[in-house]
Amino acid sequence: MSSDITLVKKLRELTGVGFKDCKDAIDETNGDIEKSIEYLRKKGIAKASKRMERVAADGIVCIHEEDNKFSIIEINSETDFVAKNNDFITFGEEVSKLALKEFGNLENILNSQMANNKSVKDNLVDLISKIGEKITLRRSAFVSNEGLVNFSYIHSPSKENVGKLGVLLSIETTKSKDDILDLGKHLAMQVAALSPLSIDKDDLDQTVLEKEKNIITEELKNTGKDPKIVDKIAFGKLNKFVSENTLVNQEWIMESKKKVKDILKEVAGNDTIKIKKFIRFKVGEGV
Repeated sequence: MSSDITLVKKLRELTGVGFKDCKDAIDETNGDIEKSIEYLRKKGIAKASKRMERVAADGIVCIHEEDNKFSIIEINSETDFVAKNNDFITFGEEVSKLALKEFGNLENILNSQMANNKSVKDNLVDLISKIGEKITLRRSAFVSNEGLVNFSYIHSPSKENVGKLGVLLSIETTKSKDDILDLGKHLAMQVAALSPLSIDKDDLDQTVLEKEKNIITEELKNTGKDPKIVDKIAFGKLNKFVSENTLVNQEWIMESKKKVKDILKEVAGNDTIKIKKFIRFKVGEGV
């Protein structure tokens, strides 16, 4: 294809590479900016790749809701200064609405058309050029309303449904949403505060469990204690790890003498309440 001068210009701004090499890259990748950057790097031309080589571990989490359906996205920037930028936040809010329509599918979101008739991907490049930092749409998720009552929570929001830490939580229940509003809100806060790895022990990744077991056992062996005592202590420590990292077995943040599963039974009464899913996005976590 014939190079689009605008794309070549954007690629130059992002990589610092000369016009001819950028033109060749755009031609070679049919105008895909990200692939063009990879192309230049493989050729050894974009050695630093300027902004795209930097680490983007700050940013925002945005949540959008319609008819008990929720989307959540994380958009990263390099600095908190940019994370507070109005253009950056507005972009995130619009993308979170598209994420709902695309059921959280990241590739579809990037190719979706925004209000200015340009794709999310192209607007992302424009935003990078305008702001001068690496910006990435890192991840997204979606919860449906089919047979579920859903809740969301943003910790210390900088704007409604925008912050650094966000949670979506889905409950299956015979009660109405009005009856469990406080419970749903507090459960979402629990997930935000204590970061469980799963809902219950059966959902816990066995690889994680085995790894923790090995760490505990090896640590205790080094104390020189009797092997029988080591096994007993290891069993207790592993159970504690499970309790602290599975939502229903955690201490209830509102009343530490009770566990989450006790509160679920109390609120349910003769009805049923079951946590089906939770999603927790914290900005920069794992970057």
